Amino acid sequence: MAMNLPINSDLAWDLEAFTQAQRAMDFVTQFEPTLCVYSPSVEQIYSTYNMFFPEDWDRKLVILPNAGAFHDTFFHIEKSAVTATGLYIIPGQLIGKTGLYLANIDKDRNLGKRQLPFTAGMRAIINNRPKGEPFLPVLAKGDLRELEHSWPVLHLHRVGPAAIANISDLDRTNLTNVVTEKLESLFLSQEGRGSHLA
Repeated sequence: MAMNLPINSDLAWDLEAFTQAQRAMDFVTQFEPTLCVYSPSVEQIYSTYNMFFPEDWDRKLVILPNAGAFHDTFFHIEKSAVTATGLYIIPGQLIGKTGLYLANIDKDRNLGKRQLPFTAGMRAIINNRPKGEPFLPVLAKGDLRELEHSWPVLHLHRVGPAAIANISDLDRTNLTNVVTEKLESLFLSQEGRGSHLA
């Protein structure tokens, strides 16, 4: 059955430039239950959604928010409140290891000298944040990238709740809690696989 292109182009990610499209698909789908997606054009964050790769669209990733979970969408999230971090989630295979790692990648698409196991690295960042400024990672269109013409990597944006002007304190707290809980579930999934020992 044919699927219509989302009206919101932020939710249709192009994979045409990927030489290993299937590898990218396999990599990104593991984050579907654990990372929120941000759409700048409508200023919304989606906490529950599904990823699809329609056969009638060559190399497209389509993100469909759960229409029945209106309360899982956060509205009025200004673009200025969501910033690029320069941090990437990379597959351990890229550096001869297993599990997920956290890394920096320079403008020439070279890996930084240091890579940390994802959970340990992320917890260190969270624990060193100033009080009242939590580290809340989200994904946006363009964050799924390919390194060395082979390995998919995932750039992280972060949302700063204190920088969102047009939501209530309750919504700000709910957003913080939802992103944090989903991130914790990603930690647990990685620890369950033993990736922290990789």
